[in-house]
Amino acid sequence: MQKSDLKALVEQIYENLLERIDGEEEASKEQVVSYLRDAIDIVTNINDRDLDTIEHAKESFKNSYKEIVKESLNSYKNTNDKFGELTKLNKDTIEKCNEQHIDLNALSEKFNDIHTHMSDEVRKANLVITELHQKVKILEETSNLDPLTKVFNRRSLSSYLQEVCSNKSLPYDDLHVMMLDIDNFKSINDKYGHIAGDKILIFISNILRKTLRDGDKIFRYGGEEFTIVINRNSDDQCEQIANRLLHLISSNNLIYMGERISVTASIGVTKLKEHDTPDSLLSRADKALYVSKKSGKNMVSKDCN
Repeated sequence: MQKSDLKALVEQIYENLLERIDGEEEASKEQVVSYLRDAIDIVTNINDRDLDTIEHAKESFKNSYKEIVKESLNSYKNTNDKFGELTKLNKDTIEKCNEQHIDLNALSEKFNDIHTHMSDEVRKANLVITELHQKVKILEETSNLDPLTKVFNRRSLSSYLQEVCSNKSLPYDDLHVMMLDIDNFKSINDKYGHIAGDKILIFISNILRKTLRDGDKIFRYGGEEFTIVINRNSDDQCEQIANRLLHLISSNNLIYMGERISVTASIGVTKLKEHDTPDSLLSRADKALYVSKKSGKNMVSKDCN
């Protein structure tokens, strides 16, 4: 990895950590340590020759911050719930004592002080929860990584294809786009549950990352669909890559809750043409995918004319 890349990663860690501390009323040492541990794991797993993994690392620092915010949000919510339970218990106790005609003037005054204090804490907790919700929303809107599969998301795909289609010096025959859709995904979800569905999405994304080259890009298009951008390959080579992906997916069964789940996928392939827009490029790939689905699934169809 170049010195400039290392400096960029350290700056990213520093900026995100400062943003994390500034965004908390009382940032804790444990939260900082947790973030730094995540950063160490991310940097350790960077492939020095892979520029994409460097970009993934930078986005992962943001995702790590987002996860810390979510943990804080859950913590405040739990505190809020406990205060609510104590307030109700206090009220019920006073009502029972009043029913039994017990003189509780001094005790009631003390309870009222406690109730006032707890109510103030609940209001503060609600304000913090609202702020954290807003922070999570902003982080999710600005992140370029899909939080589940850790590949690039659809927002990143739009930006990337816009850049590609605007680059007039790019050789048109060298860039191909694949649309991959998991076959019968809804049936799998209905039978095994959404947790199994999530594991299948992670399973597919791992196969794609391990199989494709460093310069190829993987995006989660939405739901059970992935978009893959392949560079520097002929039409036949791209079709061979697509068929290899389908073979790896169908031959590596997923084990979930002791049961083997058979997974297949379908792929549509097209290539960049002159005057293409992101929409026209994706539309052709999607139409080719539709042909694969209608022709029996677990197959590759292409529109590269």
